[in-house]
Amino acid sequence: MKKYNVAVLGATGAVGREMIKVLEERKFPINELRLLASEKSVGEKIQFCNDIIVVQEAKENSFENIDIVLGAVGNSLSKKFLPWAVEAGAVVIDNSSAYRLNDDVPLVVPEINKEDVKKHKGIIANPNCSTIIALVAINELNKYSKIKRMIVSTYQAVSGAGSKGISELNNQVEDIINDKEVITSAFPYQIAYNLIPQIGDFDEIGYSQEEMKLQNEGRKILHNNNLKVNCTCVRVPVYRSHSESITIETENEITPEKARELLKSASGVKLIDDPQNKQYPMPLYTADQDLIFVGRIRKDISCDNSLSLWCSGDQIRKGAATNAVQIAEVLISDNN
Repeated sequence: MKKYNVAVLGATGAVGREMIKVLEERKFPINELRLLASEKSVGEKIQFCNDIIVVQEAKENSFENIDIVLGAVGNSLSKKFLPWAVEAGAVVIDNSSAYRLNDDVPLVVPEINKEDVKKHKGIIANPNCSTIIALVAINELNKYSKIKRMIVSTYQAVSGAGSKGISELNNQVEDIINDKEVITSAFPYQIAYNLIPQIGDFDEIGYSQEEMKLQNEGRKILHNNNLKVNCTCVRVPVYRSHSESITIETENEITPEKARELLKSASGVKLIDDPQNKQYPMPLYTADQDLIFVGRIRKDISCDNSLSLWCSGDQIRKGAATNAVQIAEVLISDNN
């Protein structure tokens, strides 16, 4: 089997570390693993398989002899570093939103549109975590009857804001218990024992950046420019795994029974749908694994040809790191 030189850009962040973990778990065929991060992380040691790898500073020449780059940095750093990586001959799988809507950059969820990987011109984009979770959950339903419209509410864990989100929730809970002043930094308001109905800045009509991603990215991934999505994104005091309430309107009716039949064998999905026995998806179940749990499937009683469901998934793994590694697996599949 051919082996590849792989670089992880942003290796010491939450998603970067998860990418390293997933590469090892899935036995990706690696010749050299190069870990790149900012100057402050230089010299940090990270274990990969039986090796200890020292983190290097990301620079313009860091991508020489690299075949695949997994990007786990923000938009500005992606725009800075990724052109250098492509120029050096690497294919980049980017987790930021910097290139997702570019016409010449495939936006890929392997369970849905892996064929788009071959259209790349050096960069392949990883979708937003909430987009991945929602689309994996509804993909088989969409194939059975095309989805015209989605109404979605997301309940997003604090780890979606990185390690600072987790620390803030921890610190605030402790401060409240000890009757101390609650300090906010990662979020605009106290997140402990609270919900915040804002993720990202609002546009001129009142939708946040996060809320528009599902429509814009969903249209591209599903190859459906007419898809309509109304989304509300909420930050919740949960450590890990996002949950979503989804209502879909389809061209033809999908009964709850048919939906269960389709989802029972859907790629990337685990059906947990026995509400009478209190069995349904919860973030507590879905952390640190890669399946999207789907349940609470029922007819939408307010509209014809409409169905409601509830899903949960680990946004750091399938919503980011694992999806990127799966894209890399598709990328090399013709060579192994």
